[in-house]
Amino acid sequence: MNKYLRQLFTAVVALFVILGLSSTIIMAVRANALNNDPRNARSLYHQLGAYRGAILASDGTVMAKSEPVNDAFKYLRTYSNGPLYAPVTGFFSINQTADRGLEASRSMLLNGEADSLIWQRAKAMLTGATNQGASIETSIDPKLQQVAYDQLGTRDGAAVAIEVSTGRILAMVSTPSYDPNKLATHDTKAASQAYNELSAGQNSPLINRATSQLYPPGSTFKTIVASAALETGEYQTDTKIPAGAGYTLPGTATQLPNSEHQADGVNGQISLQEAVAWSSNTAFAQLGVKLGASKVSDMATKLGFGSTITIDGTESTGTPMTATASTFPSDPTDDKLALASIGQGDTTATPLQMAMVAQAIANNGKLMQPTLVDRVRAADLTVLSQTKPQTMANAFNKDSADKLTTMMESVVTEANPQLAIDGIKVAAKTGTAQIGTDNSAIDGWVIGFAPADDPQIAVAVLVHNTDVHGSLAAGPIMRAMMQEALQQ
Repeated sequence: MNKYLRQLFTAVVALFVILGLSSTIIMAVRANALNNDPRNARSLYHQLGAYRGAILASDGTVMAKSEPVNDAFKYLRTYSNGPLYAPVTGFFSINQTADRGLEASRSMLLNGEADSLIWQRAKAMLTGATNQGASIETSIDPKLQQVAYDQLGTRDGAAVAIEVSTGRILAMVSTPSYDPNKLATHDTKAASQAYNELSAGQNSPLINRATSQLYPPGSTFKTIVASAALETGEYQTDTKIPAGAGYTLPGTATQLPNSEHQADGVNGQISLQEAVAWSSNTAFAQLGVKLGASKVSDMATKLGFGSTITIDGTESTGTPMTATASTFPSDPTDDKLALASIGQGDTTATPLQMAMVAQAIANNGKLMQPTLVDRVRAADLTVLSQTKPQTMANAFNKDSADKLTTMMESVVTEANPQLAIDGIKVAAKTGTAQIGTDNSAIDGWVIGFAPADDPQIAVAVLVHNTDVHGSLAAGPIMRAMMQEALQQ
């Protein structure tokens, strides 16, 4: 009898062990996978029924918040002036996982599930109060964001403004934009229809053109080639370099022209400063080949090319917001290097990347980590985290930065006086990248910073698929943004 009791006891213990293990696996090991399973209706109700924290602009303007509603989900996510801030906020939807913007990068904080909010959750449980997510305070300047958005209008493009000394993103606009409210509705059919319409095609407004789309940067890339030349110590602003009215790409019969006769130089020579001012294609194509791919590529890499750039968040807070890696060709032949050196061919960049180039020049060669979040606060207003400026790289020295600034000032004073602002020195570089079949269209660019003698704001603007030069398509937008930022 004792034998059978022992066997029964052993079987019962084994069953309890199996039950314990299976419960542990379900509750701990597979918890995240089960919670994220789209078939888990309980998880959906849990997420939408949580009081999600607000996303705020730098002046306290509410960009996104949760409002109580009388339905099964309890709270509805709403976006004030949704299209204006959509590239920053992203969206929170009933049937689409938050995969972009701060809604994704700070999701765990917004919904109150982050480890740093454990005491707030415990307090809510003990008191019976509603658990509230943290609020996210961003660096976005609403007035500057509005100016950039209004200036871009219905055009396909992007604009980014960065605080020079810190890397804080003051404005990030992408057009065409979309209204996140259409995706936040609790009407699942309407939300699905809106998402399908918005995500269709290569020109989807859901794409953040400032961070996730690559474009040939055109002549704005010449600032990188110029910085590589200055860093060798063999070039000064007045150093004469080969130019001319045309340049035959090495090993080909293809002629590279200039768009302005002043860019030709005199007797086939032009100073480095004049080459920047008048955007000499023939000068910079030859300069890039003379420097070699290694020097140009190394400088591009120091300034952020070749690497995905994390703008906000970590795996512990959600899905990090990143910028697609800008590209410079690896080991190109001389003909391709010549094209790459004027921002054409296989050279591509995001508008954020080119804003970072302008920021580094304005900041004495110091490239700052771009950030969107200033601080995170719990529901009781205690500060959970505060962002501090971080240096990504010391791309070049102050002397090179000063010379680049002088050359970029001449872009405005000599070639593009329409970009000048009364009483303020402006440093800029325009770009006109040829795109499309038979180079039939243009990506118009400008990058710059102001005041040139005490830099506060760095800007990059792209207007895609336009029919005028970058100075005319993107230049006025940069100027308006600088005026807004500097009058505050």
